[in-house]
Amino acid sequence: MATTADFKNGLVLRMDNQLWQIQEFQHVKPGKGPAFVRTKIKNVLSGKIVDKTFNAGVKVETATVDRRDMTYLYNDGTDFVFMDSENYEQVSVSPSTLGGGERFLLEGMKVQVAMHEGLPLYVELPVTVEVVVAQTDPGVQGDRSTGGTKPATLETGAEIQVPLFINTGDKLKVDSRDGNYLGRVNS
Repeated sequence: MATTADFKNGLVLRMDNQLWQIQEFQHVKPGKGPAFVRTKIKNVLSGKIVDKTFNAGVKVETATVDRRDMTYLYNDGTDFVFMDSENYEQVSVSPSTLGGGERFLLEGMKVQVAMHEGLPLYVELPVTVEVVVAQTDPGVQGDRSTGGTKPATLETGAEIQVPLFINTGDKLKVDSRDGNYLGRVNS
């Protein structure tokens, strides 16, 4: 059990037999009336994000979530297989649990897998990943109709927008949360 004073980003709450992770929270003390806590919480299994307000001091049941460092091994056709770095136990994770993160998964990548009662809840990739451009068309000087960007397919199969000077074979730094190009990596 935790009170609203114990809230922090990443805390997992158990409400209505479902697990919810706090994304954002704000303590509010209005001029009139009691204080309250405004939160934005995400359903761990479905990914749905909702706004919820708690009265200050309310007790909420928390869930124990075990975050483990794991290494991505391979895709077995349907699921993604990760190996625990400590005990070498392998865990299969469905694409829905990855929530789009599979677009930037590379074999051997270190990630954090959150587990609850032996079930994987979600996978946290590093914020930035380094990937190689598998294919992109050459940029044409003077082509500014797209704001100076062009599509590029990465070695993982993901397609992102990159500046015109990027070529096939370049190594890029990409934000794994939204797929934004961050820069080139000097090899």
